[in-house]
Amino acid sequence: MPLVVRAFPVTPGQEAAARQFAADLTGSRREEVEALYSRLGIQRECWHLQDTSNGPWVIVVTDLSGEPVAAGEIYAASQAGFERWFKDQVRLVTGIDQDNQPLGPPTEMLLDLTLPQTGASREG
Repeated sequence: MPLVVRAFPVTPGQEAAARQFAADLTGSRREEVEALYSRLGIQRECWHLQDTSNGPWVIVVTDLSGEPVAAGEIYAASQAGFERWFKDQVRLVTGIDQDNQPLGPPTEMLLDLTLPQTGASREG
C-alpha cells in the first residue's frame, strides 16, 4: 500500500488549534473522519507535531489502499459538510488550501529502506 508523507507548517499562533483539530477527529468527529477516510481508501493516518527552528510543523503519514493521486482528486472535489469543515481546519492551522493541494505540500522521497525479515533469533 502506498504511503503519502507530507509536512504542514503550523501557522503562527495556531498550535492549540492544531491540537484541538486532532482531538476533534479522535473524539466528537471520529465517525465522520472514519467515513471520509474509508471513502478515500485510507487505512491509517498518523500526525506528528514537531518543533523546528522555523516553528512547529505537523508531519502526516497516510497509508492508502489505492492510488494517492486518485484519492486526492476525489477529496479535492468534495465540498460536503464534513469535508468542507476538515479542509477549512487544515487551512486555518497550516495555510494549505486542500482544494488546490489535496495531498498537501509536494514531497520528494529521498530514502526508502526496507530491512530483510529474518527468522533467526539472537542468543545472548
